[in-house]
Amino acid sequence: MKLGTFFCIDAHTCGNPVRLVTSGYPNLRGRTMSEKRQDFLAHHDWIRQSLMFEPRGHAVMSGSLLLPPCSDDTDASVLFIETSGCLPMCGHGTIGTITAGIESGLLKPRIPGRVSLDVPAGRVDAEYWMEDERVDSVRIRNVASYLAHRDVPIQVEGLGELRVDIAYGGNFYAIVEPQANWAGLDRMSADEILHFSPLVRQAAHEAVECVHPDDPTVSGVSHTMWTDAPRAEGAHARNAVFYGERAIDRSPCGTGTSARMAQLAARDRLQPGEDFVHESIIGSLFHGRIEDSTRVGEHPAIIPSVKGWARITGHNTIFVDDSDPFWQGFEVR
Repeated sequence: MKLGTFFCIDAHTCGNPVRLVTSGYPNLRGRTMSEKRQDFLAHHDWIRQSLMFEPRGHAVMSGSLLLPPCSDDTDASVLFIETSGCLPMCGHGTIGTITAGIESGLLKPRIPGRVSLDVPAGRVDAEYWMEDERVDSVRIRNVASYLAHRDVPIQVEGLGELRVDIAYGGNFYAIVEPQANWAGLDRMSADEILHFSPLVRQAAHEAVECVHPDDPTVSGVSHTMWTDAPRAEGAHARNAVFYGERAIDRSPCGTGTSARMAQLAARDRLQPGEDFVHESIIGSLFHGRIEDSTRVGEHPAIIPSVKGWARITGHNTIFVDDSDPFWQGFEVR
């Protein structure tokens, strides 16, 4: 029995995939995108698994659903789906979704050059710039971001004791900077990132509690960020972000860049109005900036913005049929 036919626009943002699912999914119950996210997870998560995991996807696959707006003053809503789950927010996914949505005519902002979106983490506003019929770049004004915990000691088998900061930029990140027991990205292979990242994530998760003050459904350390000095001209820092079970973000990571700026601001290493150019593991760049200061619960916080680009790679019609033994997808670990 055919369970669904899904039309997708495949793209990538600075190297990391974005699969925009434009049809085939059900209406979701709830007033806010946070509520709709919970409905999707409870009743429709097979769609995420089928479209993100192998054989229709892969370990790094990331995607989104473009939905009607939840608010009177937004243009659309976005639900983020990827191998790691149904995220509260995804920066590279937002840039890719806006690019694919505008270029395909599926997203029609009321004000040309500006988009407002409801996402599970809150509201995201964006500007975009056109070059002929193509979206050249997008700058998103992300949700309030903050340093949740600093200098958390954790034990990681094979490395020893590390001290990490935990910061929120739409998701919670364990941020590892070079230190006595970790020399930096230049001395770390991709295989080692895949090996040590889940150990760091689990140790950080066990060491401290991470729950967003305004939405208890947003909780737990989901990403590991390894940081180092930049290589690219004009960049201020470099990173490799791990998510899911075997994924390294090929982009500089939008929510990760937001979390990193929040961490640096809390440590007085980045000031409001300053630019922060973040380099990915493949050398692509996001241009970040602290737009404003605010608070999240008891935490001093920032309003970050992140600018990047995306490109459409093709159109894809995907069938999910339960006569296929692997219709729900699988991961090789």
